[in-house]
Amino acid sequence: MITRFANPARFLKLSKWLMPLCAVLAACFLAAGAYTGLVTSPADYQQGEAVRTMYVHVPAAWMALFVYATMVIAALTGFVWKHVVAELYARAVAPVGAAFTFLCLATGSLWGKPMWGTWWVWDARLTSVLVLFFLYLGYIALVDAFDDEQRGLNAGAWLLIAGAVNLPVIKFSVDWWSTLHQPASLLRSGGIAIDGAMLCPLLLMAAGYKFFFGAIALMRLETQIMRRKRDVRRMQEPA
Repeated sequence: MITRFANPARFLKLSKWLMPLCAVLAACFLAAGAYTGLVTSPADYQQGEAVRTMYVHVPAAWMALFVYATMVIAALTGFVWKHVVAELYARAVAPVGAAFTFLCLATGSLWGKPMWGTWWVWDARLTSVLVLFFLYLGYIALVDAFDDEQRGLNAGAWLLIAGAVNLPVIKFSVDWWSTLHQPASLLRSGGIAIDGAMLCPLLLMAAGYKFFFGAIALMRLETQIMRRKRDVRRMQEPA
């Protein structure tokens, strides 16, 4: 299955109907999540109205990790199976992942100021997410630093694989070290620690983010494939 869409033409045929579907689903889920999160969900008894930042911040944090993980998988797929679409995927979605990470950091600062009394602290969770942001920027810069596109993609793939060690650090940092950041509320041994009235809009927003990413990723990947085809045609033209 993974090699089936290594053919760019076959992938473009899939993307032609999948991208609009993702866009429509993203709009529906984001609208529902925004309404329930800003209007119908209750304020927190401790955090008050500031808790509504959660509906933007938490899904952005999830997506920052998710996008990087898919880029690592794409890098490995490109190395093992020489999967053209996988190689171009990582390059296409890197700016999107960086945007999600920046949104996570920015909203985290806005949320942290009224809760912690400061915009930023150098604790394990915040610092490791900042490292993730720099990994995204480093990858974007590295793949464009070579005249030979394939060499840039290969160098970027090695950076992605090396940087994957940061993902479990982000996930478990609040368990391994003493941090200001609160521990996990969903994936925890004691069960979900968030009220259903808040969980519903959070999951709606998370689904909206995921479909939004799907639509943007497909659009950017289509652009990368068409650019690659253009470059190949130029190389084949007689001088």
